[in-house]
Amino acid sequence: MARTRASDFEEKRHHLLLTAARVFAAQGMDKASMSQIASGAGVSKALLYHYYPSKDALIFAIIHTHLTDMDAALDRVPADLPPRARLERLVLTVLESYRGADDQHQVQLNGNAALSDDQKARIVQVERRIVRRFSAIIRDIHPELDRPDRPLLMPVTMSLFGIMNWVYMWFRDDGPITRRDYAHVATTMILEGIKAVR
Repeated sequence: MARTRASDFEEKRHHLLLTAARVFAAQGMDKASMSQIASGAGVSKALLYHYYPSKDALIFAIIHTHLTDMDAALDRVPADLPPRARLERLVLTVLESYRGADDQHQVQLNGNAALSDDQKARIVQVERRIVRRFSAIIRDIHPELDRPDRPLLMPVTMSLFGIMNWVYMWFRDDGPITRRDYAHVATTMILEGIKAVR
């Protein structure tokens, strides 16, 4: 007979992922141990291994959950917004996904080496889906970026991700601008900068 899931399975899983991300971010992928993670989460090692059989499984789960949650949030951005407003909303959605997720973001940036080829492929699949959302709207705004003789669509799209992905290094929620303000700044820099590149 199959074992049924506890009613608080997802809540416990989420708590373990947050704790593991914090430990990995503080200790590094190599130095962090399952014992430290279990202790930080207030659970036994046996329970931790019940949810995640290895450090690699934990690292994958942290990155994959972070990205799939972001992808789902991006999917909720209204498709009927004007293109520029939609791009700005997409940027804001990413910035909001990063709120309180500095540890997960660090694991995403530094944990790739611990993953299997299959795990890497599954993460790349989600990453590409996220990137396509942005490149499609940038193409709608500036279709000339996708010309075969001067293919600038992907460099411009990835430049926008460069702007967003390093926000965690300097942005403070109690600072002089809001995430919404910065979404407008980032969107404007990209769309106005494109005009000069063109």
